[in-house]
Amino acid sequence: MRVAGMNWMQMEARVRADDRCVLPIGSVEQHAYLSLATDMILAERVALEAAGPLDVPVFPVLPYGLASGFTAFPGTVSLRLSTYLSVVSDILDSLYRTGFRRILIVNGHGGNTPVTAQISEWLNGHEGARVRFHDWWRAPKTWAKVMEIDPAASHASWMENFPWTRLEGVTLPEEAKSRIDFDRLAQGGAADKRALLGDGNYHGLYQRPDADMEALWAVAVEETRALLTHGWL
Repeated sequence: MRVAGMNWMQMEARVRADDRCVLPIGSVEQHAYLSLATDMILAERVALEAAGPLDVPVFPVLPYGLASGFTAFPGTVSLRLSTYLSVVSDILDSLYRTGFRRILIVNGHGGNTPVTAQISEWLNGHEGARVRFHDWWRAPKTWAKVMEIDPAASHASWMENFPWTRLEGVTLPEEAKSRIDFDRLAQGGAADKRALLGDGNYHGLYQRPDADMEALWAVAVEETRALLTHGWL
């Protein structure tokens, strides 16, 4: 149910039958040896695979997010906080105007979480609306699976290295990276963060066997789908 494959008349009929939809949000930022679009790729893919069997419309991923800490890495795109909050509010306004009342936001980037405060305010002004904000990779069951596979998991490490985020012809280090000093990382600006991070991985292996990644992905899709089918007010 990609929205790109629907026209407005089909959308009107769909929302009359079911007021659920999914909005994936991500980021374009450094991910060490992985794609700069890793966060948007993963958010959109898990949304599509979760919503597909339910025929719930999935809107195109919002690719850009809050990534100011990585702006010293070429290719990173970051919106101002005020801009981002306005963009998300405008999108929610449009979904509400269309008739959607149960909106699942599938987030692929930890830096985007400040938008949850804006969503709380938005809900106060939109009667009957329900919004669930889902950090797919650190949802309880998915994160438990990550810890089961390998607790040394972090930004740009193995846990984001899926066949669809890898780059052809790019060789990854075989050794695990030591854990960075998160206290020092939080103190400085983007240039300081680049100096501390080196290639961008926070810690852990860069890649694990595909069997591990398939097992992790299956849990993530199932957990995301459950949010569409259960627990709405």
